[in-house]
Amino acid sequence: MGKTKEWKGKTGGANWMHRSLIRMMRYLPLWGLYAFADIFVIPFCMLFARKGYLAQYRFFRNRFDESKLKAFWHTYINHCRFAEIILDRFYVYAGGRVRFDIPDYERYQRLANGKEGFVILSAHVGNYEAAGYTLVAQSKRFNVLVYAGEAETVMENRRRMFEDNNLHMILIRKDMSHLFEISNCLSDGESVSIPADRVFGSNRHYKLPFLNEDAAFPMGPFAIAAQREVPVLTIHVMKTGWKRYRIYIEQLDAGMGTMKQRAAQLASQYARTLETIVRKHPTQWFNYYNFWNQ
Repeated sequence: MGKTKEWKGKTGGANWMHRSLIRMMRYLPLWGLYAFADIFVIPFCMLFARKGYLAQYRFFRNRFDESKLKAFWHTYINHCRFAEIILDRFYVYAGGRVRFDIPDYERYQRLANGKEGFVILSAHVGNYEAAGYTLVAQSKRFNVLVYAGEAETVMENRRRMFEDNNLHMILIRKDMSHLFEISNCLSDGESVSIPADRVFGSNRHYKLPFLNEDAAFPMGPFAIAAQREVPVLTIHVMKTGWKRYRIYIEQLDAGMGTMKQRAAQLASQYARTLETIVRKHPTQWFNYYNFWNQ
């Protein structure tokens, strides 16, 4: 197995470009920016960002057994969805509103209103950041792990959007010091949101069946939940239409056994849940590398 890929998780573009885009959002129609990105920007990206393009093309060819033409079309749609979701984020930064359908909101609300802490597992699909605009955490703080090197403008707007919902950002650092903050938050009865689909820092991982082949999932998020013996939710925010999203909320069951056994059980359930989401929304898979060859 090759060296595990480390991800920076940084939104592309300079800070002045982000600020300009936010200003533009206040005057230009969102559909016009969608069209500009889909027609002019995406073909350029697919032409020059070959690694990401090829990873997605092979994703549709190998995982969904699509023809060359269909895989190429879905790769294009995937890039368009990614651009549209980024534009939706900046649209919200500029004061715009989008609609969220949350059929199982009570699963989150029950834990948010309880006394004990809990873990939320996310993935690089859809628009998970939007959960921070919608899932209110009045009685306990909602802590979200984010990459420490993210663009300044994005971080500023995240703080502004999150502060009204009692959300706090924990910066992921290479020295792994964020693990202490996570532990303290759970001890204080707060919730912690952790991306669980990419191996970062420690190379310890599980090899789990995912879309017909084994893939690497980091041990860390599952070990934390099992060690602390706290409830675990998966939350995925998927784009379903024009300014509209659906939030999928599932609760995992660690079962009985040792800490290692319970962590492995959580990881297996997470992989199955994520596969269900990806099969429903394949064009919102945003891991632009060979996920099965880390």
